[in-house]
Amino acid sequence: MDEHDQLARQFEQNRGQLRAVAYRMLGSVAEAEDAVQEAWLRLSRSDVSDVGNLSGWLTTVVSRVCLDMLRSRKSRREDSLDTFVPDPIVSREVGPEDEALQADAVGLALLVVLETLSPAERLAFVLHDMFGVSFDEIAMIVDKSPAATRQLASRARRRVQGAPVSDGDTGRQRAVVEAFMAASRSGDFEALLALLDPDVVLRADAGDATEDFSGPAVSKLVRGALAVVEQALLFTRMAPYTEVAVVNGTPGAITVVNGRLMGVMGVTVVDGKITEMDILADLERLKELPLPA
Repeated sequence: MDEHDQLARQFEQNRGQLRAVAYRMLGSVAEAEDAVQEAWLRLSRSDVSDVGNLSGWLTTVVSRVCLDMLRSRKSRREDSLDTFVPDPIVSREVGPEDEALQADAVGLALLVVLETLSPAERLAFVLHDMFGVSFDEIAMIVDKSPAATRQLASRARRRVQGAPVSDGDTGRQRAVVEAFMAASRSGDFEALLALLDPDVVLRADAGDATEDFSGPAVSKLVRGALAVVEQALLFTRMAPYTEVAVVNGTPGAITVVNGRLMGVMGVTVVDGKITEMDILADLERLKELPLPA
């Protein structure tokens, strides 16, 4: 095996970890793949014969690529940020053998909060709190002192602590999602209301869609159970095409019409009540996501 083949093999061994870092940094499946590919290109052009920890070297490279991508993104208006939903990772089922995947999955609601952080805060939080990278190493990436880097992570942590997190009982979560879908199909106002936390938040991201173009599928942020139920009833016409799926490791729902992914909903369930619903209905972004088998 020549040197290039050995590097390729080592890179493939690290690909899953690198993709996980990039996805948490960027909240975009496509951009995460781009960042990982850029890391491979840089590896193939570099002399790493003196690198003792190739995994750490690759994590640093991917992190720097992601930081540059975050900084170069066009700034979003505050109102659009309120309704932005990151790319979800979707599968139709997760069996018992995938419990570790569920435990490690980052919820869509948490990714929404990460979008509100500055690029440096996001990097510090993701690398330190999610992947255990030391502040000394992170400091070199963000070009700050370790103390300043620790402060970045601390500020990010305070923001993230407010992110809703589902209960650990995925069976109960699935039952709540199925009950919500059944009530939506029948237009049962009271049943829907009973499933929602009084302070539930509905976030829908339809991209540039307008009411004239797509009816109810427009970007919106709705708070409160009564207001959310009124929105949910607008989507009863799509209910026959909606099914339970695994969205970022926990039960959610997908809408598929004629083999095309039309919507993905991540659901946060706490004490048997839905506290947050994050819906991606941006058709341009959805067509880039793989339809779960």
